[in-house]
Amino acid sequence: MEEVVIKVAGMSCQGCVKNLSGALSGTPGVGSVQVSLEEGEARVSYDPARVSANALRTVVEDCGFDAA
Repeated sequence: MEEVVIKVAGMSCQGCVKNLSGALSGTPGVGSVQVSLEEGEARVSYDPARVSANALRTVVEDCGFDAA
């Protein structure tokens, strides 16, 4: 497993955190997800053989947030 920290812009409440956590957790190859509203980031443990860091950034953007 590898870990990536994705900076997330646009989250404003715990509902945002819950929605993003659910979307990332439901992505095949993702082991664990920690989304922090205060830090403005998502910390994702994933299997690089199944999903790429860029694909995880796309999931964040598909949820309506900016990913860096």
